[in-house]
Amino acid sequence: MDIKVDHISKAYGEQQVLQDLSCVFPEGKTTCIRGRSGCGKTTLIRLLLRLDVPDKGKIEGVSDRKLSAVFQEDRLCENLSAASNIRLVCTETITDRELEEAYKAVALTEIWQKPVRELSGGMRRRVSILRALLAESDCVIMDEPLRGLDEKTRAKTIDYILKKTEGKTLIFVTHEEKEAVWLKADRTVDILTKH
Repeated sequence: MDIKVDHISKAYGEQQVLQDLSCVFPEGKTTCIRGRSGCGKTTLIRLLLRLDVPDKGKIEGVSDRKLSAVFQEDRLCENLSAASNIRLVCTETITDRELEEAYKAVALTEIWQKPVRELSGGMRRRVSILRALLAESDCVIMDEPLRGLDEKTRAKTIDYILKKTEGKTLIFVTHEEKEAVWLKADRTVDILTKH
């Protein structure tokens, strides 16, 4: 089932963030949300994840879904290892071998047993990405997940994202047009202006 955003508006106090926005996120496809800083991309993500509700309009197709997400800020358990953070959302059927392959795919093989608090920002991003990709979900929502990664690591990570989201709905927020190209996005949603 497609996710349909139907004429939503959202304000925080006097600040109108989204105004009468409509768009569709097709089932099993990759959609990139683009726009300048402050235009409402993260607000839209919060609405899709049901962490907030629109002031007007409605969103259909998310209430019965298994969603996983990468937020702009890493929401990891600081005292747990990278492996333990990922296992929090994985089924018991995932094997150590599958986890090792995932670590290797995004260049995390040397650090997976270290506590997250000891990891660099880029390493933490990749742990967050793996956690979202390895969770049992049919829709993965990522809010600027590649921020802070170098080109080589970004390329490896994109390859792994494409592999793990094949056949799933992927909603990917970026302000870099090239990321939409690298992800082979089926469509883009441009939030053009700050309302």
